[in-house]
Amino acid sequence: MSKIKAGKRLIGDGERVYVIAEIGINHNGSLQLAKKLIKGAKLAGCDAVKFQKRTPERCVPKEQWYVERETPWGRMTYIEYRHKIEFSFNEYEEINDYCKKKEIDWFASCWDEESVDFIEQFDPPMYKAASASLTDYSLLKKKRDTGKPLMISTGMSTIEEINSSVKLIGTENLLIAHSTSSYPCKLEELNLRVIKTLKQIYPEVPIGYSGHETGLVPTWAAVSLGATFVERHITLDRAMWGTDQAASVEIGGFKRLVENIRDIENSLGDGVKRVYESELGQRKKLRRV
Repeated sequence: MSKIKAGKRLIGDGERVYVIAEIGINHNGSLQLAKKLIKGAKLAGCDAVKFQKRTPERCVPKEQWYVERETPWGRMTYIEYRHKIEFSFNEYEEINDYCKKKEIDWFASCWDEESVDFIEQFDPPMYKAASASLTDYSLLKKKRDTGKPLMISTGMSTIEEINSSVKLIGTENLLIAHSTSSYPCKLEELNLRVIKTLKQIYPEVPIGYSGHETGLVPTWAAVSLGATFVERHITLDRAMWGTDQAASVEIGGFKRLVENIRDIENSLGDGVKRVYESELGQRKKLRRV
């Protein structure tokens, strides 16, 4: 059975589904807001929160640097905005301490190699490669070289691209998340049965689901189809400013999401048909032959 250890938790078949609340950039550069989201994720029963880390000069194409846009802080260039929503070392230290206090894991999707070095200072339990980074072989290798488990997301990717990336980095300490990279995603484009396809192709790798739909039902279906971990964006209010807010789940919804995932786990069983003790009275009363 496919299992890996991330921090104190085992993730994989036969283990409790590992639930990740993707904070991403929904904090809008506010440490106070980030802490509220961490607290909400913990209250909802999540196992981890995840951030996104970028070095703006490396991740933003130069032709976009000085394009102006409206932001919560007024009109500014895109490169200024990207810096505005990146946390400093001291802010991540506070996040690290706060997560330890709340007893919840945290890690990040690093979009460039410099960001991997930055986040590595906090000794995260794992790393994630976002769907956009699946074919960035140098970045994948950088994350792999940390020795930490690596989760790769497969949105906007062909099966050939997934296979090529897995061939490069190997299957040891690897997690693969099925995903569709549209925000929010149409139900007919979720294609959840790919979870089973990936489990057949990579039986030695924990397969999960990173969802960007607006409802909760598809994530529950993903668990029923065998997802060993799930990731959903978390927000305080879906109407807040930000590109990912509309495809996110509010705190109350996240609590319901996690509670029902646990119910699904308990109800799926092990697949072995048996007669339960609770059935014996009915069996004796009703079975005539």
